[in-house]
Amino acid sequence: MSALALERIGHSYIGRSVLDHVDLSIDAGEVAALVGPSGCGKSTLVHIAAGIFEPSRGNVRRHYRRHAMVFQEPRLLPWATARDNIAYPLRLAGTGRRERRARAEAAAARVAFDAGDLGKYPSELSGGMRQRVAIARALVVTPDFVYFDEPFTALDVALKRRMQDLVIAAAGAAHFAALFVTHDLMEAARIANRILVLDMHGAGIIGERRLPGMPGARSEREVFDTVQHFLHQDPLFRHIHDVDERQTP
Repeated sequence: MSALALERIGHSYIGRSVLDHVDLSIDAGEVAALVGPSGCGKSTLVHIAAGIFEPSRGNVRRHYRRHAMVFQEPRLLPWATARDNIAYPLRLAGTGRRERRARAEAAAARVAFDAGDLGKYPSELSGGMRQRVAIARALVVTPDFVYFDEPFTALDVALKRRMQDLVIAAAGAAHFAALFVTHDLMEAARIANRILVLDMHGAGIIGERRLPGMPGARSEREVFDTVQHFLHQDPLFRHIHDVDERQTP
């Protein structure tokens, strides 16, 4: 049974159709990257899958126990410390203070966040540190499915790679499934088992490519060569860098 199945999903925004007849499924333990031209509805689709938006048409079937989400922006509470931001989902769930603290510190360690910085507020943290806190906040609830909505777009290349490595390691250790939205084909080829390509007008998944090997085991040369093949020889990726300036929500 798949961990997530979207069936004939359609969605409209202010009278304009942004998604239509989208079908996709993700297996338990699989990381799938969703790519497509800018403005084609990738973020809208992941928000529907996560239950943030209700689709206008179609069905979402979730066969996992618990999910978490990492957004484009860290979305941290400015008045809470890094530790309390990580523990916030546990607080909402009624978890006791001592257990919250222990689990928050364990989640921080999983993303290599320095324990000495847990008492700092978001304004005192760098962009990469804030994103580590956001990832730790997602992992603290021990999800078996995680949604990533272009979480590393604002980071520089070196920092982005470190964040990608954290996701690869976390997925390998916890065996969660994930839907990872990105506009960066190199990122998709590094972190995913499979790449799904959304039509440039949101009219369904037009194709997919399963990646050789496992995330974390591919050399940088293998990733580079795979992406070059996609961009220059595979017609599925012909419009991957097109831009639709009519931005979707």
